[in-house]
Amino acid sequence: MQDFPLFPPSASSIAREVDLLYLFITSVSAFFVVLVAALVVIFAVKYRRRHPDEVGADIHGSLAAELVWTFVPLVLALVMFFWGADVYFRISRPPVDALEMYVVGKQWMWKVQHPDGTREINQMHVPAGRNIRLTLGSEDVIHDYAIPAFRVRTDVVPGKLTTLWFNATKPGTYHLFCAEYCGTMHSQMIGEVIVMEPHEYEAWLAGGTAGPAVPPEQAGEQLFAENACITCHTGQPNAIGPDLAGIYGSERRLADGRVVIADDNYLRESIMVPLAKVVEGYQPVMPPFQGLISEEQLMQLIAYVKSLTPSQAPAQ
Repeated sequence: MQDFPLFPPSASSIAREVDLLYLFITSVSAFFVVLVAALVVIFAVKYRRRHPDEVGADIHGSLAAELVWTFVPLVLALVMFFWGADVYFRISRPPVDALEMYVVGKQWMWKVQHPDGTREINQMHVPAGRNIRLTLGSEDVIHDYAIPAFRVRTDVVPGKLTTLWFNATKPGTYHLFCAEYCGTMHSQMIGEVIVMEPHEYEAWLAGGTAGPAVPPEQAGEQLFAENACITCHTGQPNAIGPDLAGIYGSERRLADGRVVIADDNYLRESIMVPLAKVVEGYQPVMPPFQGLISEEQLMQLIAYVKSLTPSQAPAQ
């Protein structure tokens, strides 16, 4: 059986919980499949018509039996629902202390950028025992970022950003797949996640790039200046554009009266299609950047905006 394992390696903090839930649902389903099949055979034999003129006996209902086959499946279904919801919420909500990395899917490769600016293609080095948050975007079509050994996956959709997090527990090399058909070379869109001891990861970062790495927020600051964003977003009371310092995670009141949270996708939309959500008190004068910057550059701009604290205005 070691040559044909039922499960891939279990190498993340959530993997065991996902496996237990999967085994529970599979076991309950298998039990009822066998039970129903057995009862069908038993009743077919027991109540079969033995003579052509035989009249079947009257069978009266049983309240106890009806309660059992109603409430037992109900309880089991509720257990599956609440257990599954608990696992889902823990998988879908990255911890606040997570190390953030940026991933861009493109036919047919994965491009990764580390917090210090180190870049990889179809490989991702991560430290063991550390919460890792991935912010993912696509440059072309829908992809799906899947790491079976960690029991995590998420769609990577053009036009929006998605997130995924994990905590790798065992050093080693694990498969990375695109799990959504994305074109003729979809089967070749594979890679590796290399989990290292923390000190080995730091040493790899120190020597893992051919030139000086530029952190995403620093690259975003350069793009912010190159695209003249500072012309409007000065941080001053009479500025043409809203103050960006401390904007991430805050509530934004829009010109149409709605209130939205300034998360990653809000920042993305405000850069690419700024007229979609105009902030109250400001004119819709910002030009769209759709088609002018790449997905990687967009993530760098978002990283820069997220790095601005309430006491820190954009650099002049």
